[in-house]
Amino acid sequence: MPGPGPHLMYAMGSGVAMMKLSNGRFGPHHTLTYAVNAFFGPDIGSFSEWLGSFFSSSGSALADAIHDPVYYFMILGLPLTFLYSWISRFSLRLGIFDSFSGVPLSKRQCFLLIVAGSLSHFFLDHLFEENGRSRMYTWILSTGWWKGQAPVNPDAVFVVGFLCISLLVGFIYINRLMPVKSARNQSYQSAKLILIIASLYCLWCASQIYWVTPRRAPVGEEADLGILIFLAMYFFLPYCLCIMSSNPKDVDVSQLPR
Repeated sequence: MPGPGPHLMYAMGSGVAMMKLSNGRFGPHHTLTYAVNAFFGPDIGSFSEWLGSFFSSSGSALADAIHDPVYYFMILGLPLTFLYSWISRFSLRLGIFDSFSGVPLSKRQCFLLIVAGSLSHFFLDHLFEENGRSRMYTWILSTGWWKGQAPVNPDAVFVVGFLCISLLVGFIYINRLMPVKSARNQSYQSAKLILIIASLYCLWCASQIYWVTPRRAPVGEEADLGILIFLAMYFFLPYCLCIMSSNPKDVDVSQLPR
Protein backbone atom coordinates (compact mmCIF):
# COMPACT_ATOMS: atom_id res chain seq x y z
CA MET A 1 0.00 0.00 0.00
CA PRO A 2 1.40 3.47 -0.80
CA GLY A 3 2.65 5.35 2.23
CA PRO A 4 2.15 9.01 3.17
CA GLY A 5 4.88 10.25 0.81
CA PRO A 6 3.43 9.09 -2.54
CA HIS A 7 -0.11 10.18 -1.59
CA LEU A 8 1.02 13.65 -0.54
CA MET A 9 3.44 14.21 -3.43
CA TYR A 10 0.98 12.98 -6.08
CA ALA A 11 -1.85 15.23 -4.85
CA MET A 12 0.31 18.26 -4.10
CA GLY A 13 2.13 17.97 -7.42
CA SER A 14 -1.21 17.81 -9.22
CA GLY A 15 -2.45 20.81 -7.23
CA VAL A 16 0.61 22.88 -8.08
CA ALA A 17 0.13 22.07 -11.77
CA MET A 18 -3.51 23.21 -11.56
CA MET A 19 -2.39 26.40 -9.78
CA LYS A 20 -0.15 27.17 -12.74
CA LEU A 21 -2.66 26.24 -15.46
CA SER A 22 -5.57 28.06 -13.81
CA ASN A 23 -3.59 31.26 -13.33
CA GLY A 24 -4.41 31.30 -9.63
CA ARG A 25 -8.10 30.37 -9.75
CA PHE A 26 -7.05 27.09 -8.17
CA GLY A 27 -4.91 28.48 -5.37
CA PRO A 28 -2.78 27.36 -2.43
CA HIS A 29 -5.84 26.83 -0.19
CA HIS A 30 -7.33 24.50 -2.83
CA THR A 31 -4.07 22.58 -3.18
CA LEU A 32 -3.54 22.11 0.56
CA THR A 33 -7.13 20.99 1.22
CA TYR A 34 -7.02 18.58 -1.73
CA ALA A 35 -3.60 17.22 -0.75
CA VAL A 36 -4.46 16.71 2.93
CA ASN A 37 -7.54 14.69 2.01
CA ALA A 38 -5.67 12.64 -0.58
CA PHE A 39 -2.80 12.08 1.83
CA PHE A 40 -4.32 11.55 5.27
CA GLY A 41 -8.08 11.66 4.66
CA PRO A 42 -9.29 8.06 4.25
CA ASP A 43 -6.34 6.84 6.36
CA ILE A 44 -7.79 8.65 9.39
CA GLY A 45 -9.66 5.43 10.12
CA SER A 46 -6.53 3.28 9.94
CA PHE A 47 -4.53 5.77 12.00
CA SER A 48 -7.20 6.01 14.70
CA GLU A 49 -7.40 2.21 14.74
CA TRP A 50 -3.63 2.05 15.23
CA LEU A 51 -3.86 4.49 18.13
CA GLY A 52 -6.74 2.47 19.59
CA SER A 53 -4.66 -0.71 19.43
CA PHE A 54 -2.60 0.60 22.37
CA PHE A 55 -5.74 0.52 24.52
CA SER A 56 -7.78 -2.30 22.97
CA SER A 57 -7.08 -5.31 20.75
CA SER A 58 -10.46 -5.18 19.00
CA GLY A 59 -10.80 -3.64 15.55
CA SER A 60 -13.12 -0.83 14.60
CA ALA A 61 -15.86 -1.23 12.01
CA LEU A 62 -16.06 2.56 11.72
CA ALA A 63 -12.34 2.77 10.92
CA ASP A 64 -12.78 0.22 8.13
CA ALA A 65 -15.77 2.13 6.77
CA ILE A 66 -13.87 5.41 6.71
CA HIS A 67 -11.10 3.84 4.63
CA ASP A 68 -13.38 3.76 1.59
CA PRO A 69 -13.57 6.12 -1.41
CA VAL A 70 -17.28 6.83 -0.88
CA TYR A 71 -17.96 6.22 2.82
CA TYR A 72 -15.13 8.60 3.75
CA PHE A 73 -16.88 11.71 2.48
CA MET A 74 -20.34 10.39 3.33
CA ILE A 75 -19.34 9.97 7.00
CA LEU A 76 -16.84 12.79 7.48
CA GLY A 77 -17.62 15.07 4.54
CA LEU A 78 -19.96 17.46 6.35
CA PRO A 79 -17.91 18.07 9.53
CA LEU A 80 -14.67 18.33 7.54
CA THR A 81 -16.31 20.80 5.17
CA PHE A 82 -17.01 23.21 8.03
CA LEU A 83 -13.55 22.59 9.53
CA TYR A 84 -11.59 23.26 6.34
CA SER A 85 -13.72 26.28 5.46
CA TRP A 86 -13.07 27.76 8.91
CA ILE A 87 -9.33 27.01 8.71
CA SER A 88 -9.14 28.67 5.27
CA ARG A 89 -10.87 31.82 6.54
CA PHE A 90 -8.87 31.88 9.78
CA SER A 91 -5.48 31.43 8.09
CA LEU A 92 -6.27 34.12 5.54
CA ARG A 93 -7.48 36.57 8.17
CA LEU A 94 -4.26 36.18 10.18
CA GLY A 95 -2.06 36.23 7.10
CA ILE A 96 -0.71 32.75 7.78
CA PHE A 97 -1.37 31.31 4.34
CA ASP A 98 -1.53 33.11 0.99
CA SER A 99 -4.44 33.09 -1.43
CA PHE A 100 -4.06 34.51 -4.93
CA SER A 101 -7.71 35.57 -5.01
CA GLY A 102 -7.79 37.02 -1.52
CA VAL A 103 -10.85 34.97 -0.55
CA PRO A 104 -11.13 31.82 1.63
CA LEU A 105 -12.61 28.58 0.44
CA SER A 106 -16.38 28.26 0.57
CA LYS A 107 -18.08 25.22 2.07
CA ARG A 108 -19.01 24.01 -1.43
CA GLN A 109 -15.39 24.23 -2.57
CA CYS A 110 -14.17 22.37 0.51
CA PHE A 111 -16.64 19.53 0.00
CA LEU A 112 -15.63 19.13 -3.67
CA LEU A 113 -11.96 18.99 -2.65
CA ILE A 114 -12.69 16.44 0.08
CA VAL A 115 -14.38 14.14 -2.44
CA ALA A 116 -11.59 14.70 -4.98
CA GLY A 117 -8.94 13.95 -2.36
CA SER A 118 -10.64 10.73 -1.30
CA LEU A 119 -10.86 9.44 -4.88
CA SER A 120 -7.25 10.41 -5.62
CA HIS A 121 -6.14 8.53 -2.50
CA PHE A 122 -7.67 5.33 -3.84
CA PHE A 123 -6.25 5.92 -7.31
CA LEU A 124 -2.94 4.84 -5.78
CA ASP A 125 -4.33 2.40 -3.22
CA HIS A 126 -6.24 0.30 -5.74
CA LEU A 127 -3.18 -0.08 -7.96
CA PHE A 128 -0.46 -0.66 -5.40
CA GLU A 129 -1.95 -2.38 -2.35
CA GLU A 130 -2.53 -6.00 -1.30
CA ASN A 131 0.29 -7.28 -3.52
CA GLY A 132 -1.68 -6.35 -6.63
CA ARG A 133 -4.69 -8.41 -5.54
CA SER A 134 -7.08 -5.65 -4.44
CA ARG A 135 -10.72 -6.15 -5.39
CA MET A 136 -10.70 -3.23 -7.82
CA TYR A 137 -7.49 -4.28 -9.55
CA THR A 138 -8.66 -7.90 -9.75
CA TRP A 139 -11.92 -6.74 -11.33
CA ILE A 140 -10.09 -4.58 -13.87
CA LEU A 141 -8.04 -7.58 -15.00
CA SER A 142 -11.16 -9.77 -15.08
CA THR A 143 -12.54 -7.64 -17.93
CA GLY A 144 -9.63 -8.77 -20.14
CA TRP A 145 -9.17 -12.04 -22.00
CA TRP A 146 -6.55 -14.33 -20.52
CA LYS A 147 -7.58 -17.75 -21.94
CA GLY A 148 -4.80 -18.09 -24.44
CA GLN A 149 -4.61 -15.89 -27.53
CA ALA A 150 -7.70 -13.72 -27.88
CA PRO A 151 -9.74 -14.27 -31.06
CA VAL A 152 -10.03 -11.37 -33.50
CA ASN A 153 -13.74 -10.90 -34.10
CA PRO A 154 -14.64 -8.86 -37.22
CA ASP A 155 -17.56 -7.15 -35.47
CA ALA A 156 -15.27 -6.09 -32.61
CA VAL A 157 -12.80 -4.59 -35.09
CA PHE A 158 -15.64 -2.71 -36.80
CA VAL A 159 -17.25 -1.38 -33.61
CA VAL A 160 -14.02 -0.34 -31.89
CA GLY A 161 -12.63 1.15 -35.09
CA PHE A 162 -15.84 3.08 -35.76
CA LEU A 163 -15.93 4.52 -32.22
CA CYS A 164 -12.27 5.56 -32.26
CA ILE A 165 -12.57 7.16 -35.72
CA SER A 166 -15.76 8.94 -34.61
CA LEU A 167 -13.91 10.35 -31.62
CA LEU A 168 -11.05 11.67 -33.75
CA VAL A 169 -13.27 13.07 -36.51
CA GLY A 170 -15.69 14.58 -34.00
CA PHE A 171 -12.87 16.28 -32.12
CA ILE A 172 -11.45 17.75 -35.34
CA TYR A 173 -14.91 18.97 -36.35
CA ILE A 174 -15.57 20.65 -32.99
CA ASN A 175 -12.17 22.35 -33.01
CA ARG A 176 -12.10 23.20 -36.72
CA LEU A 177 -10.89 26.59 -37.92
CA MET A 178 -13.68 29.13 -37.35
CA PRO A 179 -13.84 32.94 -37.63
CA VAL A 180 -15.20 33.27 -34.10
CA LYS A 181 -14.12 30.76 -31.47
CA SER A 182 -15.28 30.09 -27.95
CA ALA A 183 -12.66 28.07 -26.07
CA ARG A 184 -15.14 27.37 -23.28
CA ASN A 185 -17.78 26.03 -25.68
CA GLN A 186 -15.25 23.97 -27.63
CA SER A 187 -13.95 22.39 -24.42
CA TYR A 188 -17.49 21.61 -23.29
CA GLN A 189 -18.44 20.05 -26.63
CA SER A 190 -15.19 18.05 -26.75
CA ALA A 191 -15.76 16.70 -23.22
CA LYS A 192 -19.34 15.82 -24.15
CA LEU A 193 -18.11 13.93 -27.23
CA ILE A 194 -15.57 11.97 -25.16
CA LEU A 195 -18.25 11.02 -22.62
CA ILE A 196 -20.60 9.79 -25.34
CA ILE A 197 -17.93 7.72 -27.10
CA ALA A 198 -16.61 6.36 -23.79
CA SER A 199 -20.14 5.33 -22.73
CA LEU A 200 -20.74 3.53 -26.03
CA TYR A 201 -17.30 1.88 -25.80
CA CYS A 202 -18.05 0.64 -22.26
CA LEU A 203 -21.49 -0.54 -23.36
CA TRP A 204 -19.93 -2.59 -26.15
CA CYS A 205 -17.36 -4.14 -23.80
CA ALA A 206 -19.96 -4.92 -21.12
CA SER A 207 -22.27 -6.55 -23.67
CA GLN A 208 -19.52 -8.91 -24.82
CA ILE A 209 -18.35 -9.77 -21.30
CA TYR A 210 -21.58 -10.04 -19.33
CA TRP A 211 -24.47 -10.37 -21.78
CA VAL A 212 -23.20 -12.62 -24.58
CA THR A 213 -23.05 -16.38 -23.95
CA PRO A 214 -20.41 -17.69 -24.23
CA ARG A 215 -18.32 -14.67 -23.32
CA ARG A 216 -16.39 -13.02 -26.13
CA ALA A 217 -13.29 -10.85 -26.24
CA PRO A 218 -14.57 -7.28 -26.78
CA VAL A 219 -11.18 -5.77 -27.69
CA GLY A 220 -8.72 -8.62 -28.06
CA GLU A 221 -7.10 -9.43 -24.73
CA GLU A 222 -7.36 -5.85 -23.44
CA ALA A 223 -9.18 -5.04 -20.18
CA ASP A 224 -10.64 -1.84 -21.64
CA LEU A 225 -13.90 -1.85 -19.66
CA GLY A 226 -12.17 -2.00 -16.28
CA ILE A 227 -9.51 0.50 -17.31
CA LEU A 228 -11.99 3.09 -18.58
CA ILE A 229 -14.24 2.87 -15.54
CA PHE A 230 -11.26 3.00 -13.17
CA LEU A 231 -9.76 6.06 -14.89
CA ALA A 232 -13.14 7.80 -15.02
CA MET A 233 -13.77 7.34 -11.29
CA TYR A 234 -10.32 7.72 -9.79
CA PHE A 235 -8.39 9.91 -12.23
CA PHE A 236 -10.61 12.15 -14.35
CA LEU A 237 -13.43 12.70 -11.82
CA PRO A 238 -11.13 14.06 -9.07
CA TYR A 239 -9.64 16.59 -11.48
CA CYS A 240 -13.10 17.59 -12.67
CA LEU A 241 -14.10 18.20 -9.05
CA CYS A 242 -10.95 20.26 -8.50
CA ILE A 243 -11.77 22.36 -11.57
CA MET A 244 -15.33 22.84 -10.28
CA SER A 245 -13.90 24.06 -6.97
CA SER A 246 -11.83 26.78 -8.63
CA ASN A 247 -12.60 30.40 -7.89
CA PRO A 248 -14.59 32.32 -10.50
CA LYS A 249 -12.75 34.87 -12.61
CA ASP A 250 -14.59 37.74 -10.95
CA VAL A 251 -14.13 37.32 -7.20
CA ASP A 252 -16.84 38.66 -4.91
CA VAL A 253 -15.07 41.12 -2.60
CA SER A 254 -17.80 40.62 0.00
CA GLN A 255 -16.20 37.25 0.71
CA LEU A 256 -12.98 38.86 1.85
CA PRO A 257 -12.22 38.14 5.52
CA ARG A 258 -12.82 41.04 7.85
